[in-house]
Amino acid sequence: MPYIKAHYHPFLFILITMCAMAELGLTAYLISVGNESRNWPSARYHSLLILFEFNAVWTTLFGVAYMLWIVDGAVHFLASIASSLIWLAITSALWGAAAGMMHNTRTGGDCNWISSSSTSVNGVLPCDPPQELSVSSCRETLTVEAVGWVLFGLCVLTLVATCMWVRTSKRGYVSAGYKPGM
Repeated sequence: MPYIKAHYHPFLFILITMCAMAELGLTAYLISVGNESRNWPSARYHSLLILFEFNAVWTTLFGVAYMLWIVDGAVHFLASIASSLIWLAITSALWGAAAGMMHNTRTGGDCNWISSSSTSVNGVLPCDPPQELSVSSCRETLTVEAVGWVLFGLCVLTLVATCMWVRTSKRGYVSAGYKPGM
């Protein structure tokens, strides 16, 4: 099992960190564009983008730190399995909550209902006036949610894999030290 631990953990953290960096860039762009135009579909949407930005910064910073500690082989308290499990549990909860709230907040479904040439559907604006929802902005919002779900899934997968590794390595240690009949 040490072979598996030494090989899956860094790759999962690399995936988590890279996805968080992508989310960081996208949410920073959307917040910047929204602040420039001072035009948000809702205050909740603006707040959720800020939550996604916080999650992305949190995940990127800790993901990079864990990667540096793993590569360096440091025996540091923050690089321990226990702190990794705690960080993964907190991060999973943050991404799951943010993605779930975004799913209920963003307008539209798969963005196919928005006409490229008009800003209204059956004479009704899809967002609060004077906000115009284009296919591009709908897809950007959909991408923020999708990357949030991907990060949630990667964090949960890493958390479960780490727990399974701890459980199997603990069994191996106990069974190696215990000899019946002695």
